[in-house]
Amino acid sequence: MDSRLQTPDSRLVLDPTPEELAVLSGMERFAFRAAHRMNQGRWKRLWTWCQRHLGALWIDLATYNLMHVYGLEHVEATSIERPLLLVANHRSFFDMYAVSSVLFRRTKRPMKLFFPVRARFFYESPLGVLINFVGGWWSMYPPIFAEEHIEKRVFDKYSVRRLSQLCRTGTGHVIGFHPEGTRNLNSDPYSYLRAQPGVGKIIKETAPQVIPVFIAGLGNKPLEQILGNWRGGEPVRIRFGEQLDLSEFLARPDRVRTYKEIADFVMSKVAELGEIDRANFAPIDVRQEIRNAQSEVVAEKQRT
Repeated sequence: MDSRLQTPDSRLVLDPTPEELAVLSGMERFAFRAAHRMNQGRWKRLWTWCQRHLGALWIDLATYNLMHVYGLEHVEATSIERPLLLVANHRSFFDMYAVSSVLFRRTKRPMKLFFPVRARFFYESPLGVLINFVGGWWSMYPPIFAEEHIEKRVFDKYSVRRLSQLCRTGTGHVIGFHPEGTRNLNSDPYSYLRAQPGVGKIIKETAPQVIPVFIAGLGNKPLEQILGNWRGGEPVRIRFGEQLDLSEFLARPDRVRTYKEIADFVMSKVAELGEIDRANFAPIDVRQEIRNAQSEVVAEKQRT
């Protein structure tokens, strides 16, 4: 059966149409077809095994002295029968690598990981394809092109359909998503870029389980990050929040305003986890300021 045909449960298509593929370059078509094939069936099971037993191991070896993880019980409490969408802040190339390592090493939850990614580099060059293979075991998928190439929005319509499919149905599906859309290079780990409505549209249309994640302490220099594990680097913190109740938003009209409200809400929950982290890992003088502010709020409530 042609996998481009509509499926009864999702009404979405698995493969792009020839017209959608036509807007990609030869290199991009090769990269997509390779990743697309590797994220299905037996191939996906093979690479998931490699992620759990090989990829997660080397990430653990590079971070175990620095790693602090909180809230894994919230992930454990989710259903494996429904897709789980992790929404996280984005400051490092390695954010989702670290999150996936923690999930594979510290939980027994069945998982198939998918990390939608900006196509620049990972789908436009042989080196990018190689890194997607050896670094991500093909999990950086599906690709999004339009930000760099407006003419490729035709293909991105397919990518959104595919991402919706992954978020709507699939036992053990775990999708990592950054609502900010790109890395925040601000030196303040508790600052955030504006949430993009795309994540809100996906959530509104597919209603997956959603858990916020706050990540801090990871850099963008691999060697420096690895050496810091033994020389004493910044602690790496990963905080998983409770599963979000989005029923109020799912009942709202299907429009851009609703998508933006959902995106802002999930990002606010990531920021709340960031405030918990700030109270525990910020410099001592900053932590004292936070406690003083919290005490003032409590005192004000008591007065009123």
